[in-house]
Amino acid sequence: MDSLIEFVESLAAATGLPVGIKSAVGDVGFFTKLAQRMAASGAGPDFVTVDGGEGGTGAAPLVFADHVSLPFMRGFPGVYRAFAEVGIVDDVVFVGSGRLGLPHRGFAAMALGCDMLAVARESMLSVGCIQAQRCHTGNCPTGVATQRPSRERGLVVEDKAPRAARYLATVRQELLRLARACGEPHPGWVGADQVAVLTDPRSTTSLSELARYEDPSWGVAPEAFRGELAEVWSPMGAWRTERS
Repeated sequence: MDSLIEFVESLAAATGLPVGIKSAVGDVGFFTKLAQRMAASGAGPDFVTVDGGEGGTGAAPLVFADHVSLPFMRGFPGVYRAFAEVGIVDDVVFVGSGRLGLPHRGFAAMALGCDMLAVARESMLSVGCIQAQRCHTGNCPTGVATQRPSRERGLVVEDKAPRAARYLATVRQELLRLARACGEPHPGWVGADQVAVLTDPRSTTSLSELARYEDPSWGVAPEAFRGELAEVWSPMGAWRTERS
């Protein structure tokens, strides 16, 4: 654990950039120890990306993609709790990954405490993935998972960039709409206790109860950060107004 923290700090010192880690979750104990060491030393990753078992690009072995690591909604709360319990949850940026590109899933992830969402599923970005499961060969038929520069074999940026931009703008707008449905101006304001989860056809429970969040403030953006969040997201409202 100490060697990981030292390595992260050495990279940060050499580059002057934020340095983080990305991991799927199998044993939350790793993150519990990491959070405790970070709280004691004041050092460690600037951001933590938690990847749910639903993720994967096709490059992973099939048995790993299907059966290794916890689903996001089970794995991420355990990581978040580990940092919240030692009081450093607001010192780390949390990134969620694992099929969170659908607005309702991304919204739930932000209610659990994600500051950002990583979206890497090619089909969601409309860039033509055909699920050929050849990502690891460098010969992706659609050019998504390859570094080849040619138009025949590589990703055509001029074509795909506008599609990705439209997709991302739409998802952000949908997240704002869901937040407003909860009476909040931004998804970062929405707490896990404001989200109900259908557990069976006749029962619901709050997301905070499922995540075992002990404090209502867990998962909610601190007051000090809200002005900056509103400023970052405000152009999206202007974009939608212009388009309409």
